[in-house]
Amino acid sequence: MFDELTKYKNNNHFFFTSNEKLENVCNAPKNKSGIYIVYELKNGRIELVYVDYSGKIQNNGRIKHHTGGLFDRIVNGYQFGEIPRKISWKQKLFKEKIEALDIYWYDTVNSETIDIPAFVAATIIQRFFEINGRLPRWNKEL
Repeated sequence: MFDELTKYKNNNHFFFTSNEKLENVCNAPKNKSGIYIVYELKNGRIELVYVDYSGKIQNNGRIKHHTGGLFDRIVNGYQFGEIPRKISWKQKLFKEKIEALDIYWYDTVNSETIDIPAFVAATIIQRFFEINGRLPRWNKEL
């Protein structure tokens, strides 16, 4: 859907359902930075619901990885209050009757590319906004 992401060769995705533990199914790296995009699967439809990132570029140009990398940011990052995603996403699946989440992650800072994760995430959100006239449902603001 987003051509901007094709250049990131280190990427993957995984599914998360309400009867699984997020930390058991998440295959994102624990030592890399980048972005992740969350799609909901519901009633035979797929909808992008959330875009976020992990890691920051420091003033000296070096990457400052989130402790635990993309994996920890996805699994233990707070969302929907002061609740880690491993709990809040499971609650959302039940509350919104979502069958599964399909989470894609992209390593944007490596030996081949050095793209600021926040910029890449904002670019994807901008593309979504241009198409839909709104942010992804779980993104509160940008």
